[in-house]
Amino acid sequence: MLDLRRLRILLEFAERGSIAATAVALGYTASAISQQLSVLERESGVALLDRTSRSAELTDAGRRLAAHSAEILARVEEAEADLSAQSATPTGRIVITAFPTAAVAFAPALARSLGEHPDLTFVLRQTPVGDGVSLVQSGEADIALIDHWAGVPATSPTLSVVHLRRDPLVLVVPTGHELADPGIPVDLGRLRNEPWLTAPAGEPSRQAVDRLLATVGGTVAVPWEFEGLHTILGLVAQGIGIAVLPELALATGGAGVVVREIPAPTPTRDVYAVIRTASARRPSVAVTLRAIRTAAGTSDR
Repeated sequence: MLDLRRLRILLEFAERGSIAATAVALGYTASAISQQLSVLERESGVALLDRTSRSAELTDAGRRLAAHSAEILARVEEAEADLSAQSATPTGRIVITAFPTAAVAFAPALARSLGEHPDLTFVLRQTPVGDGVSLVQSGEADIALIDHWAGVPATSPTLSVVHLRRDPLVLVVPTGHELADPGIPVDLGRLRNEPWLTAPAGEPSRQAVDRLLATVGGTVAVPWEFEGLHTILGLVAQGIGIAVLPELALATGGAGVVVREIPAPTPTRDVYAVIRTASARRPSVAVTLRAIRTAAGTSDR
């Protein structure tokens, strides 16, 4: 009999590509992951991994079993969802992962809405960029809130993607800045020598800002880099510099700053919720997804 927990580990290994990365993703030691995969090999009666002293990769049989594992785990969840759907009362524990801006922006509304269901507990975790979808796929999370700067994100046949909102970049200046006056038009070219505050190089929001500044023309001052959009927002409020931030970063308030729209074409990201398709009928997932849509300002469709 194949163990479902070990099938999930195999599926995670197929996604991550190494025992070390699988161990980090699932919160185990590399030794424990290796042992569980060895047990699965004995259960299945075939070699699932081709191991060397430094690495391991799936054999053909391992890849076939990983594909079966995705289907098996989805069918098990479908069965659980079908049974739980017989009760309209959301119960149990729901785990949501979110990129930091969404976690901060949506947390108050989620707490108020889900607090109306006493038999439901929820966990909201901030996750690094790119990890949310994998956590949902592996079953460690039920819903992932992700952002994407160019169209619909790629997922898999076992996942469903729900569009929540568009989130444009906006210019944020201190209250004492000349552009705090709404009567003065926004001309980014006049701001090229201002002290710009940005996220570190390589982050998606920074890449969008770099593309925007590249359209200004001339030489733009080298930005000062800070970790965390809310850190940048606080520094702008103190008059340290100016910034271009996603509008969602101001959802919890922007004391000490003035927000101006950026002239078209405005760089925009889209915010999505990702769930396992098989879990959609679970009352806990359905009510949480409705709460997320409300928090994001999206009506159910």
